[in-house]
Amino acid sequence: MGQYGFYFDMAGCIGCKTCQIACKDKNDLKVGQLFRKVKGFEGGNYPKPWIYYLSISCNHCKNPKCVQGCPTQALHKLENGIVDHDKDKCIGCRFCIWNCPYGAPQFNEETGRISKCNLCKDLLEKGENPACVDACPMRTLHWGELEELKAKYGAEAVTELPVLPKTALTNPAVLIKPKPVALTNDFTLKED
Repeated sequence: MGQYGFYFDMAGCIGCKTCQIACKDKNDLKVGQLFRKVKGFEGGNYPKPWIYYLSISCNHCKNPKCVQGCPTQALHKLENGIVDHDKDKCIGCRFCIWNCPYGAPQFNEETGRISKCNLCKDLLEKGENPACVDACPMRTLHWGELEELKAKYGAEAVTELPVLPKTALTNPAVLIKPKPVALTNDFTLKED
């Protein structure tokens, strides 16, 4: 079994945040907690303004800093590459939050522990897709074994964008088909 990961087609994303809402609903997340986040970036000037959206969650990195920073092994990698969380081992120290450059682990004030995307492993075990993938009306999110995703989308996909941390830090299991403007450093984060 290979490393699981995500493919995101930025060119097709309309920024509707349906993936974000589906994830939030499926995981019964409280206000302020998001496992998947859709961020908008804009730039340019009249007559050529531009905008693009980036949908990102835990990247189930090959070298996850959150796992390395967890003193209890509550965060661990499964055989399929999913970075999973054992809530019974979690002591709520938040070291994983401080170590993850993507902000994937989320602290829950009510439980005093963290939680995070696990690629909807319960759905995968039933042969279903992650909630975010099925919810996307534009079908811009896909999941699977990273090597298969690379074979299918590799020619047009990148792993590094100026708005993301350098991939050498964690080797994220995510492929992104970028809009050309997403490869520039000239942008402003669009606040909702």
